[in-house]
Amino acid sequence: MSMTGRLEARQNQQLTMTPQLQQAIKLLQLSNLELQEYVEERLLENPFLERNEQADTDAAGSDATKGEADSGPADGSDEPPTVQRDRIRENASSAGSGAGNEDYDAAANVTVEKSLTEVLNEQLVIAVRDPVDQALGRYLIDLIEDSGYLGTPLDVVAERLGCPVSEAERLLHVIQKFEPAGVGARTLSECLRLQLEDQGILERGISALLDNLDLVGARKLSELKKKTGLDEEGIASALDIIRKLNPKPGLAYGGDPVQVVVPDVYVSENTDGGWKVELNAATLPKVIANEAYYAELSREKQGEESRTFLQEQINDANWLVRSLDQRARTILKVSSEIVRYQDGFFAYGIRHLRPLNLKTVAEAIGMHESTVSRVTSGKYMHTPRGVFEMKYFFTAAIPSSGGEVEYSAESVRHVIKDLIDKEDPLNPLSDDQLVAALADLDIAIARRTIAKYRQSLGVPSSVERKRAAKSAL
Repeated sequence: MSMTGRLEARQNQQLTMTPQLQQAIKLLQLSNLELQEYVEERLLENPFLERNEQADTDAAGSDATKGEADSGPADGSDEPPTVQRDRIRENASSAGSGAGNEDYDAAANVTVEKSLTEVLNEQLVIAVRDPVDQALGRYLIDLIEDSGYLGTPLDVVAERLGCPVSEAERLLHVIQKFEPAGVGARTLSECLRLQLEDQGILERGISALLDNLDLVGARKLSELKKKTGLDEEGIASALDIIRKLNPKPGLAYGGDPVQVVVPDVYVSENTDGGWKVELNAATLPKVIANEAYYAELSREKQGEESRTFLQEQINDANWLVRSLDQRARTILKVSSEIVRYQDGFFAYGIRHLRPLNLKTVAEAIGMHESTVSRVTSGKYMHTPRGVFEMKYFFTAAIPSSGGEVEYSAESVRHVIKDLIDKEDPLNPLSDDQLVAALADLDIAIARRTIAKYRQSLGVPSSVERKRAAKSAL
């Protein structure tokens, strides 16, 4: 058996991820706050990158990055130009030495106490799977104060989101089961009641006492006896239990360095009945590449290494300016398509949320799905119905009876809830009857799906609803 060698040539295609391409992708997925931090770092690192505070930014932020550059210090410092030039030369001469390139992140070694909002959102992800329920839950959590109380009435929340108050109430009850016990309460009485329920010691007498905390404060013992059915010893014992509870459970967590969600896009109603989509100019970094300063330094006699360093820095500055402009245009294009597609939601509320996926948006605007995914992650829209993460508007689809139209799963869930809310309590709708009712509305849905949606809404079966209605008589 003989062994022979053979040379073989193969041709294949491979996408090379250049450092600049990697950075462009990173910019696209950064939130506006993360982007500001990133740009601030680059302003400190690159001598030819400077702020352009006087730029007149348009909706896409395109012209703001192409203004004339001054010949002063590129980093906005008070350092004289001659001193700064010396510093740049020094940096250029040591650019290839590798000195000082080791990164040390001191913050990584510091234990940061979680805020109440972070703790609640972590529990929400585990407890709630439905994306719209999660969005509603996050909305409610954002309204919970540091003390642990919900400061906004549920009818106000429901009006903003275009959903029934019962939906907001349902999600609040979910949150009220989270740690710390008592969170999400609207009154002191409710807060204490939630804690007692969590401990499994909410008895009838204590419950009645919580309903009459005003009498406790006024020390009206005789009235308390009548209202609660407890004697003096029972009242004293109940009060001992209540005093051990925490009236402000949220304060057990780190003081929330409140990070207000800053919207990337504003959506408002146009005079013609349509919707106007605008970028939030305040979140767009306004920077330019100082070509004049680069030209001044380039005219001076430089070594090869220094010339290479200066060229790399001006190229990097120009690239960042172009990338920021492209990022802004991409966000505007994606958000405009989302608003166009979900017009019904903005006009009429959550029931009219249409099924939407990344592919649909990507094909409409001529971009890749991964690009749309990055744009919608961590980006927010300020709308007449509140502030929403862009991912909120992507939902599953349910076909119509004829197959020509598709309905959002979330909108169908709200139709089911409305039908049940309007039913005769003594003659509730069965799941089969709900299937028929939805078919009359041109929505094709299986009985088992009805049961799944009904259970996700926390609605018992028709038999259990009828039994509850009879017992309430």
